[in-house]
Amino acid sequence: MQRSHVVDAYTTTIQPPARIFDRWLAVRLQRAIEPAAVRLELWDGSSPYTRDAAPIGSVVVHDRATLIGLIVDPDLSFGDAYTASRLEIRGDLGAVVEALTRVTLGPPTWRERVRGALERPNSLTSARRNVHHHYDLGNEFYQQWLDEDLVYTCAYFEHPQMTLEAAQHAKFDLVCRKLRLQPGDSVVEAGCGWGTLALHMAHFYGVHVKAFNVSREQLAYAKDRARREGITDRVEFIDDDYRNVRGEYDAFVAVGMLEHVGRHHYESLSEVLRRVVRRDGGRGLLHFIGRDAPRPLNAWTQRRIFPGAYPPTLAEVATQVLTPAGMSIVDVENLRLHYARTLAHWRTRFKNAEEQVRAEYGAKFHRAWELYLAASQAAFTTGWMQLFQVVFVPLETAPPYWTRAEMYAASNEGPDGPAEAGPYEPGPASRPLRAGPTNNAKL
Repeated sequence: MQRSHVVDAYTTTIQPPARIFDRWLAVRLQRAIEPAAVRLELWDGSSPYTRDAAPIGSVVVHDRATLIGLIVDPDLSFGDAYTASRLEIRGDLGAVVEALTRVTLGPPTWRERVRGALERPNSLTSARRNVHHHYDLGNEFYQQWLDEDLVYTCAYFEHPQMTLEAAQHAKFDLVCRKLRLQPGDSVVEAGCGWGTLALHMAHFYGVHVKAFNVSREQLAYAKDRARREGITDRVEFIDDDYRNVRGEYDAFVAVGMLEHVGRHHYESLSEVLRRVVRRDGGRGLLHFIGRDAPRPLNAWTQRRIFPGAYPPTLAEVATQVLTPAGMSIVDVENLRLHYARTLAHWRTRFKNAEEQVRAEYGAKFHRAWELYLAASQAAFTTGWMQLFQVVFVPLETAPPYWTRAEMYAASNEGPDGPAEAGPYEPGPASRPLRAGPTNNAKL
């Protein structure tokens, strides 16, 4: 089978033949991944794979230390070994990772339970450090494989043929319709990324937005874009933690932020919601990566890619964030397959930028992100991870729509139609520099 991934000089180092102990460990490991139809191969070419059917791919272990690591702590060791080229994937990386993900869909392991118990709170200092670790890698890096607006969250594909750019704008409109934004509304966004949603809400829905973020590079980009588009009177980008949000707003929105809060600070977020969401007519939306049952993030992903992250369950969000804030859930939607498709687009673009990423950041960095994107797509494809959108209102406020159909109305149907709170159409002088949807029409 042809090798599909380049390995560095380390893997060509001559290793001693596998011993009886090595083969015994290999048999144990092969037995664990047998249902995935993935072949395990040791550094001397031997393999305990015995199935009659041809494997979909192979995991090639290049040394004894890596083999032992896969037995002792597979969650952390697999990623570290792949990044360092001590482990090689033969065949399609995405297919192999997805197959391995499917055989690990059982209950949390003892290692995961221990890691969950030892999880440290995200203080104001550590939260800023964690964001810097992931998001301040340089805007140029993300520009190589995200869409033109640098949207780093799940898109919404109204039909499979949608481009990534169109699907991201469709996601923005879906969020705005779920929030029933009206011209003149005040909106606070927690964790605004590169600012595209905040700009979209102000441009096309006529609202005033305060957007909070602690990523220096993202904020600099967002502020510059707001100045270029002449919309600083309606959008303010603020360098601060969500816990310091003050004031009262018609709507609260957080897209891709809740995962970074951490279980120890759900109470802090709950206090923010109680403080800032207007009790009479206010509403909010949380768009976040989650789980069906409590489980920490993969050990390698949390340590090397997303420090401090935790994907919550719906139950945790309902009982530990929204209920203490006096909020009532009015709608829940799971878009996990949309995230799988989003990641497929990102992986294709990342592949196209492979040579440039390797040249600028090194082979180990490239392999880490190559694995991270493949594993993320597998997680959403298999149901290992979920992508939830939760709409909520204060207990004393009526739901913002009568039926769910109103969220998906694509045009203003008049005062009696479902799109009564349709988007604001800016005048020519305030239109954004890029093309965008008007009157809720999709790109």
